Amino acid sequence: MHLAYPAVLAVLLFCVGLYGVLARRNAILVLMSVELMLNAVNLNLVAFDVAFRDVLRSGQSFTLFIIALAAAEIGIGLAIVLMVYRNRGTSAVDCLRDLADTDAGGTGGAADPADPADPADGQDPQGAGDAAGGPATASKKAEATA
Repeated sequence: MHLAYPAVLAVLLFCVGLYGVLARRNAILVLMSVELMLNAVNLNLVAFDVAFRDVLRSGQSFTLFIIALAAAEIGIGLAIVLMVYRNRGTSAVDCLRDLADTDAGGTGGAADPADPADPADGQDPQGAGDAAGGPATASKKAEATA
């Protein structure tokens, strides 16, 4: 058997896995795509090991190591995805970028010291806000009514 057949199959498997990692939104499908990529690597390792007639069978031993690593990765990955799904109600990757619970666009109640528009740090970006109803107080009233 030619070495090109398993190599082409491994490239196709790896490309399908890469597409799944980049295009999917569900975390479980992303984990499955990573597994496809690892299996493509395993196929290459075994194919090159057989083609070069390695006495130590290092390609096959690396393949066993990757299979054990993939089993541990999928177990821990699924545990994390299940915990996130229980806490958040979704396993969409787009919704999981920020791990802290946040309100609508805010920082979860924590003041950002680098934010110049944050009134909690004691600095007024406009320089005209005061307790008598300046622009800073008006913006606070608008946020409270929203």
